[in-house]
Amino acid sequence: MPAKIPATVVTGFLGAGKTTLVRHLLTHAHGRRIALIVNEFGELGVDGEILKSCGIEGCSDDDVVELANGCICCTVAEDFLPAMKALLDRPNPPEHIVIETSGLALPQPLVRAFNWPEVRSRVTVDGVVTVVDGPAVAAGRFAADEAAVDAQREADDSIDHETPLSELFEDQLACADMIVVNKADLMDGGAPATAAALRERARRGVQVIEAAMGAVDPAVLLGLGIGAENDMEARHEVHHHHHHHDDDDHDDHDDHDHEHEHGHDEFESFHVDLPELPDPSAFQASVSEIIAAHDLLRVKGFAAVSGKPMRLLIQAVGPRVDAHFDRPFAAGETRATRLVVIGLAGIDREAVASALVAAASPETAPA
Repeated sequence: MPAKIPATVVTGFLGAGKTTLVRHLLTHAHGRRIALIVNEFGELGVDGEILKSCGIEGCSDDDVVELANGCICCTVAEDFLPAMKALLDRPNPPEHIVIETSGLALPQPLVRAFNWPEVRSRVTVDGVVTVVDGPAVAAGRFAADEAAVDAQREADDSIDHETPLSELFEDQLACADMIVVNKADLMDGGAPATAAALRERARRGVQVIEAAMGAVDPAVLLGLGIGAENDMEARHEVHHHHHHHDDDDHDDHDDHDHEHEHGHDEFESFHVDLPELPDPSAFQASVSEIIAAHDLLRVKGFAAVSGKPMRLLIQAVGPRVDAHFDRPFAAGETRATRLVVIGLAGIDREAVASALVAAASPETAPA
């Protein structure tokens, strides 16, 4: 029987740097055939587009299978398994599969899916890599506004459980075989202390490493040889409400129980269409203010800039707004700006959209 193809699951909270880490991994693959599955939460597959347009030699569109607008844990029968089987059934199958999960996904259900009969004899989970935003974790900022959440909890004696964001973060740590403390270069020497604290919270033997800009040697990330799907008991979930189907004889997709509490109920996303930007620097500054004013988790997308032939890629998390021109607009392609906004449930969509529209057209904004 041929050896199982190893798969690495890359998980982590919004803005931790998963896509940056994966991009670095692909650019340093040194000829190894790596297939990538991207799972994106939101109405636009921005992360997949970033990777497809990155210009990485050997990274063709066919090597990116994007599962948009849904989490892997809830669409495993409809999307993930067919995508995985399509990769495995290629005449020249990949040597390694990398799965970048949504920042809002629970990693345990995805790892558990590798026990499904269609894939369990052909692929194994080499390891789960959890990427964390080092400065955010050091400041306790894995939640959109943890101070407000703590204040609410203190004011309400009936609240004695962790917030959903806290539970999600703990799930990602509990499932990890390696934790990457990313953005270590922005931590003023505090990365080792954060790494040590995370090591105390993780399972025994979990590797915790520091990185800047997701730059981790593929030799470190790949080849862990864990076989995580066979070690689910050790990867306990804070979310105990999932209904598991790990019976080796179960092979009917339609019987998969989708009635578990949805991990994304605490979040929502929407997109905003805008005109060309006359002043991208001013717009970026405004986006940072809008995120703070509305406690948004993330704003990301693409923009057209007046007088510029290149498309501007925008990614914003917290006060940090990163932007760079990624490629020219194609012939006949509409020059437009479209952003995805991700936040906690109950976002004032109209207010956020109005603020973004005003930021995109500063000359029309009220004084």
